Formats: sequence, structure tokens, C-alpha cells
Amino acid sequence: MNHQLTIRPVRADDYEQVAAFTRNTWEERDSSDYIPHVFHDWIADDGGQKRTVVADAGEEIAGICQAVMLSSHEAWAQGMRVNPAFRGQGVSSALNEALFVWASEQGATVCRNMVFSWNAAGLGGSRSVGFEPITEFRWAHPTPEQDPDQDPEPEASTVTGAPFAISSELRVESDPAVAWSYWTDSAAREHLGGLALDLDESWALSELTRANLSRAADETSVFAVVGDEVRGMAYRTRTYERENDDGKTELFAEYGVGAWDDLAAARSLFAAISADAADVQADRTRVLIPETVQYVSDAAWLRAGISDEPDFVLGADLSAHRF
Repeated sequence: MNHQLTIRPVRADDYEQVAAFTRNTWEERDSSDYIPHVFHDWIADDGGQKRTVVADAGEEIAGICQAVMLSSHEAWAQGMRVNPAFRGQGVSSALNEALFVWASEQGATVCRNMVFSWNAAGLGGSRSVGFEPITEFRWAHPTPEQDPDQDPEPEASTVTGAPFAISSELRVESDPAVAWSYWTDSAAREHLGGLALDLDESWALSELTRANLSRAADETSVFAVVGDEVRGMAYRTRTYERENDDGKTELFAEYGVGAWDDLAAARSLFAAISADAADVQADRTRVLIPETVQYVSDAAWLRAGISDEPDFVLGADLSAHRF
């Protein structure tokens, strides 16, 4: 049965209906959805650089999605969820079209999203509304650990007591200009299409710029692995809390990208990240790394802890919506 849909801004009183069809989104994977947890924050922040819309079918909410402006020309779409009772009725297409129009009106020329690689329905739905493949990445999870006898500053740390150690021929600097010089010509930048984790919006990727790294150096941390030449870089985006499966709240330190040339550089970079995470008292880390054989196998070799599956990033050209 097809229903008449109205695409409108989300309201606070939509919560119960939205929560009802999103709580068990990933039930088959024994994983909870984040939408019920962030819904009220979405309401509070909606407007300006964010737009959250629902598909209203009259008696029921048929779907929800949010778009965020990450820069003057980049939009990010997230939280696309369709009520199971309305699947196959064009809900996703209607929601995405509304967000494309809104993002274009804000000046965006591209809208990107992220879909779990195992989410066949999400991938197919994204392709059907105009998103095209861009890149894929995986998470590494080096354990936070700091040698108490060492200076916690990354440029001075040798972290000899940690699982990772900075190689004797290398050092780690905190200069964003040095990190930028590596990123501009790195294999990681080429694979990721210039994208890395955004400094303001969690779970979103945007173009990594020199200004971003300068800001990270001022607000969080930046690392450049240096020997005879620069051989790696990373930066911290944020720390955040998350409840684990045992109901305990853990503090995560998140790093926008990890990029390196070789195993020695990777070991040194993970040493710096491990020490930095310990310095901010994080329980766990996550580091975005390119989904390539070298990066994933290097992280595995170093026992850095890697996620089981990659995530995919897709993008839609908004030029057709600008007129």
C-alpha cells in the first residue's frame, strides 16, 4: 500500500515514533542504533548548518534523515532510516531529494554519506538516489599506554614501555605544517580522495585541509613521523564517551586519519597515538586508516587491533540541484 508522504522538518513530538522503528535497526547484528540516543540533540541543533527531516505518512513517521554542512561546499547525509512498514515506497528517495535541495541552497556542491560495508540495503538505496562510490576505510584500535618515565609530549616520547615504540631512526613532531607536507603527496590521501574525519561532526568525513591540521594542533594533537624525510602523520579529532556491552562507560580518543610509508613509521605513529590517548586518559582509541592491503596488514602485523569490516564512503554531485 502506497501512502501520501509529506517531507517536513523534524519535531520533538516525533521522538516516540522514530525511536520505535530505529531501536532495532541492526537487530540481526545484535547492535543498537544510535538514532534514539541522538534524537533530542538533533532537535536542539536543527537549523542553520543542520537540517533533519522526516517523511510524514499522516498517522505514522515513515522515515528520517539529517544533512550537515561540513564546509562551504561539503554536505554530509546521515541517519537515513526507513520505517519497515514503508519500505519499497520511495521514502529514502524523497528524504534524500529534500536534503539535496537544502544542501544545495546552502552552497554545497557535493553531499557524502557513509554506509557500513555489510549494509546491502543501505548501499543499494544510496546508489539508487545518486550516491557514487568514493572510498573505503577501516578502524585501528591501538591500546592507550604511556611509559610513566617518558615525557608525554609526542615529539619527545620514545614510549619504550608501550606495545609500540618509536623507531630509533625516527622521531615524532607536532608541527602541522610537517604533517600537511606528508599528507599532500601520500598514498593515504590518494586512496581516501583527500577525506578524513571532520573536526566538528562525529562519524563524518570532509576534505582535510592545512587549516584543519593547524586547528587540530591548537585544540587536540597532530603527529608527523620524521626521519630523513616525513614518513607518516595523524591527528586527534576528539574524545567521546560510549557505553560498552557491559554497561560501562568508556572514553574513546578518536584520530582523523593514520597514514604512513612503512612498518617502522606505522609502529612509531601508533606509539605516539597510544601515548597521546593515555595522556587524555582514554580507555580506547579508534584511528581511521585506508582500506588497502598495506595499511590493514601493517596494522594487523603490529597487533594494533582492527575492525572486522570496512566502511564505505559515497558522494552525490549536487550541481543538478543548483538551478
